[in-house]
Amino acid sequence: MRSSITTLTVGMALTLGGCTMIPDYHRPTAPIAKEWPTDAKGSTSVDATELENWRDFYRDPVLQSLIETALTNNRDLQIAQHQVEASSAQFDIENAALFPTLNGTAGANVQKMNSRIWSLSQGSGPFYMRQYAVGFGVSAYEVDLWGRIRSASRASFDRYVGDELGRESMRLSIIASVSTAMLNWVANNQALRVTQNVLENRRHTYSLVKQTADVGTGTQLDVAEAEAALRDAETNLQIYTRQRDQAMNQIELLVGTPLTPGTRQELEHKTSLEEVVPFPEVPEGLPSDMIGRRPDILSAEQALRAANDDIGAARADFFPKIQITAANGTASNNITRLFQSGMGAWNVAPQITLPLFDAGRLTAQLHQAKARKKEEISRYEKTVQTAFREVADALAGRSTYLEQLQSQMLLVNAGNRQYQLALARFRGGYDPYLETLVAQRTLYEAQLGAIETKLQQMSNTITLYKTLGGGWSETVASRKNSLTNRIL
Repeated sequence: MRSSITTLTVGMALTLGGCTMIPDYHRPTAPIAKEWPTDAKGSTSVDATELENWRDFYRDPVLQSLIETALTNNRDLQIAQHQVEASSAQFDIENAALFPTLNGTAGANVQKMNSRIWSLSQGSGPFYMRQYAVGFGVSAYEVDLWGRIRSASRASFDRYVGDELGRESMRLSIIASVSTAMLNWVANNQALRVTQNVLENRRHTYSLVKQTADVGTGTQLDVAEAEAALRDAETNLQIYTRQRDQAMNQIELLVGTPLTPGTRQELEHKTSLEEVVPFPEVPEGLPSDMIGRRPDILSAEQALRAANDDIGAARADFFPKIQITAANGTASNNITRLFQSGMGAWNVAPQITLPLFDAGRLTAQLHQAKARKKEEISRYEKTVQTAFREVADALAGRSTYLEQLQSQMLLVNAGNRQYQLALARFRGGYDPYLETLVAQRTLYEAQLGAIETKLQQMSNTITLYKTLGGGWSETVASRKNSLTNRIL
């Protein structure tokens, strides 16, 4: 009988702790349209695994190297990983409460009785009472009869999975941020080179106009206009130099470490956005429910599940709690006979506690849990709506940026022809320098506009891939399934 005390306690936990008072969970209906407002050209079936591996989308070798470095060294991602580890440990703590804690104990109790009290029955002199004990047992183990502990364990588990999915969402954002930062650097480097060419041209023109004014064939107005154009190019040169350096600082912040000389050299070889390996086009006709695979939406749903679990724990608090304290071992008033035959001792002390009056505390806790569930429902729906809007915006950009870029390149070609004609007429003495200056400014602005439009078009493709939930690993789902078996 003594040897079965602990086994009996564990058995009661497994037998009586199988139910919970968690409400049935139903995923809220997504408050979004079934089709995208733009770019919905049919019901093309797209395998989600086509968007799983980020390397299949970000194909540029330099960009892949930057992303891999960021996934290892980015501090925000490391913080998120540590948060996940803390959540995992918290789940282990909550889950451990489902099982009794077995403790080994050893103790001694020596008490000296008053000599006067002792002399009343036995004569004079002090009397010592000794008690020695060695054993093992459980203390105040709560039998999870109503599923309070199990509900708390499930809530902790759902929050842990939510943090894991939140880390994956941050991972997606970091990949996209590194890609955008590199594109910004290349775009500013390209704009800087264009500005350097314009600056060199304007220096030559300014020298030529000044010479013509000195010999009397030109005017001081032409000189002033040429100098103003020269100073404008010098100003832009400093602007794009600063923006390029700041873009490099942003890259190094995202990757979490200074770039190696080799990586920096490879990056500096990219003098235009056309030298970046293009991204594959995301297929058209994607179903709107595809955004359900986004980690941030899944994380919001896990927070909702946890709030639903908290209601079960709050409900269980209204019912009696059963606690068991049990011990098994040996006891003796003489330490030399502590382990002799016949010195065995055991005790079992069950206790039941029923809440009778708490001034409404338990009711308030239940109302609080229900209110938080409603809060999480609204937060989940807002997350879905925001995701839908982000994808819709990216799809709208895809349908316009390409045509805008084509028009911008035609504008560059037209501006170049205008400049060449104006320059020829100026050199031939047919037109003042102002016409050449206007044409040159038009060409320069068109070139910068083409760079900016190309940057926006490529960044929009990155955004579309990210907002559709591409590039995150399914290992989270597999870990979730393995952990779920631990609490079922």
